[in-house]
This record gives sequence, C-alpha cells and structure tokens, in this order.
Amino acid sequence: MQSKEVKKWQDEAALKRYQMIAPLLDPEIDDAKRCQMREEIAKRYGISTRSLYRYEAGYRQDQFQGLRPMNREKRRSQALPENYDEIVAEAIQLKREVPRRSVRQIIRILEIEGWAAPGVLKASTLQRYLYKAGLGQKQMRRYTEKRETSSRRFCRPHRMELVQGDIKYGPKIRTKEGTLIKTYLSSLLDDHSRYLLQSEFYDNERAEIVEDTFHKAVLKYGTFDAAYLDNGTQYITEQLVKSCAALGIRLLHAKPRACESKGKIEKFHQVVDRFIAEIEAAHVHSLEELNRKWKIFLEQDYQKEAHEGIAEYYRSLDAEVPEGGISPEREWMRDERMLKFMDVTVVAEAFLHHEERQVDNTGCFSFEGHMYEASTALCGCKVEISYDPMNTETVTVIYEGMEPITAKRVRIGAYADKKPELPVGMTKKPETSRFLDALEKKYKEEHRMMADALSFGDYGKAGEGNV
Repeated sequence: MQSKEVKKWQDEAALKRYQMIAPLLDPEIDDAKRCQMREEIAKRYGISTRSLYRYEAGYRQDQFQGLRPMNREKRRSQALPENYDEIVAEAIQLKREVPRRSVRQIIRILEIEGWAAPGVLKASTLQRYLYKAGLGQKQMRRYTEKRETSSRRFCRPHRMELVQGDIKYGPKIRTKEGTLIKTYLSSLLDDHSRYLLQSEFYDNERAEIVEDTFHKAVLKYGTFDAAYLDNGTQYITEQLVKSCAALGIRLLHAKPRACESKGKIEKFHQVVDRFIAEIEAAHVHSLEELNRKWKIFLEQDYQKEAHEGIAEYYRSLDAEVPEGGISPEREWMRDERMLKFMDVTVVAEAFLHHEERQVDNTGCFSFEGHMYEASTALCGCKVEISYDPMNTETVTVIYEGMEPITAKRVRIGAYADKKPELPVGMTKKPETSRFLDALEKKYKEEHRMMADALSFGDYGKAGEGNV
C-alpha cells in the first residue's frame, strides 16, 4: 500500500503535468499549431518536447491517472538505477519517435540528457524492455553474407589508398518562407578506416557538387591514391577526370548493378537514413542548419561509434579486436601512413573550369546568363576564362601577352544608383554660359553682315542719279 506522502507527491506531479498539457488537448487546434505550442511549453517549463508527448499519451489513455509518475519506492534490482522505470518510459518514447534508432543510440541520448550516468545502462537489459513493449524488431539490418565477404575482399590495408564516393537523396526542407528545398548528399569515405573525409548536403545534384566534395577532402586530408565510384553522370565528367589526373588520383568505376562492390558506402547510407529520420523530427528550415546538424552528428556519433566492418577486417587477419570495438576515428588516427598534402594553389588550380568567351565592343562578355567586365583593350578578342564553379562572382580572364584579369559580374543596379558627385575641379559655378555667349556672338556677326549688305545696296541706288 502506498503511503500518503507518496500519493500526495504523485497527485501534485500529475496536476503539474496536466497544467502543462491542458492547452494541447484542445481538439480544435491543428497539428502545426499544436507542435508550435508544444515547443513553447517545453521551453517555458524547461523540459523536453518528448516528455510532453509522453504526458499527452498518458492522459489520453488513462486520463488523470496516466499523468501520475511511477512509484519511486517500487522494489527493483540493486543493479538498476532508482529512476529506471522513468528511463524505460523515455527509452520507449525515443524508439516510438524514430523507429530507426538503435538501442546504442537511445542509451547515448539518455546519457547526454542526464537520465543516467555513462556506462550504467546495459544494452541487453534495455533491449528486453523494448521487446516487451513491442519495439524490439526495428533494429538496423546487418550486412548480408554477400556484402560482408565483399567488404573484406576490397578493404585496403591503409588509409587514403582508396576512397569510396556516392550521392544520396537527402531530406526535403521547407523554409520558414514556405519554400521546399530538395537536398542531395555527396560523400567521400576512406575505404580502410570508414572515416568520412567529406560529406555535405547540397540543393542540387550537378557534377559540380562532386568536384566540390573532392576539393574539400583534398584540402583537409591530402590526396588519396584512387577513388572508387559508380557510373553516375556526375562521376564520369571530363572535368573530374582532369582534376583528379592533375592531383595524381586514379578514378575507378564499379560495374553496372554491382551493388555489393560498394558495400561500405552503401552501409554508410544506412547511417544517413538514421540521421534523416532524426532531422524529420527536428524541423530544420535551412540548408545551412541541416549541414550544421549533420557535421555534429558525424563528429559525435558516426566517427566515434565502433564499426563492425573494421572489426571484421581484423578478425579475418586473426588479429585481436578490443572489447569495445574500433571506431572510424580511432582507426584513422591509429594508421601510420603519412598524409600527402599539396600546395593550396595547386589544388585550387586543379579544380578550376576553363572556357572560351568573346569580348564585345564594350569590353564585356557573357557567362552563365550574366555579363562580366574584362577590359576595353580586349574588345573583339576571344579570351580564356577560368573559374571556380561553386563561386562565379568573379572569373579570371586569360589572354596571351597580358597579365590575367579578374573580371567581376556586372550589376545593373550600379547604373541605376543616384547621380555620382562631380570631381572637385568641376564643382565651380560658371559666371556665364559660354554656349549661349557663342550663339549670341554668332548671331551678332551674322546680323552685322546683313546690315552691311543692306547699307551697300542703298548706297548704290543713291549714286545712279548722279551719272
């Protein structure tokens, strides 16, 4: 039988929870409004929106009784924390929110949020509770036997000997203004360590995003021996071949429909799916915010979590594997192969695009629907332009016998600004109009000539009578 103190505590807690969720129980408000209100309430009371979800579900199921917290005096195993009932409830809610979450992820979230100290929660114990709740069948698929064999067969012994690259559809983002943005993830993965060299979401799937991925990866970690890619149009462009050739990188392409040969990057895409599921619950409204959260996810989750593929590789060599496994970050740092960095300008030059353009009679040329100002000295000449496809605000104009010119994009607004001020030498007010004075002078001269002509005519007529 519960004590009066315990019952009083439970009733007070239930009342407080009801006061929190009462505005959310109105059936007249739509889901969008309810979601906004839920975030505001959570911020006001300093709790998570997940707890509010749990309170609402409890009330709808058991009314006020569903809001009462569990009895903290309930007997349990000494090995479990005192608040384990609440921890289990939170774990169940976490699984229901995003079914793709693994037990390892759930434990990590609970530890970060302060529900339990690191290392206290055991995956096997929590898994049993999730199974009893009907949520134990939604775990991530493991490698098929075929894929495991393929991964071992293609695993390189050292980092940066081979990288794998691919493009994957990302989440659709709706901005606060209501615009829907489709996103695409371009990634490069180290074949040996599974370490992510570069991975970023873009708002397009043009070939330039692959070049940008390669460019950033080389700047951060140096060059690699070869890249293993599929036969997508973005990976077989002439520009990518030239760029990689300039850096000494060989491009290898998988055979059509040979998915098993890209097992590592395909496995990584399962991690991406987990992230996308989390993003759908996070309500991201911009590409910048999406990439910021993705960067944090990679650094704090994927790169630091033990990777079974790495352990399998060492077991195939009869090598001992640590009990906690090996993470991509740990394997990347452990490898003693030296990284090969190149001069920044050399790398930048390798990824520049080159085209020919005709300069018009005003010293300008057209490029990608915009006008660029070169020089009047190049009027009528055919020139070469080089540019970074990810930033075309300026391009470099190259012409034999001249120093390269940086051409800026001409903005029409520059010709629509307020009238520029006159030079200092032109600000003195004139005392008279020289134009009008000149006209007047011309006028007087013409009329003087006419007057003289008339006077000579009168003189002639007067002289005739005297002959």
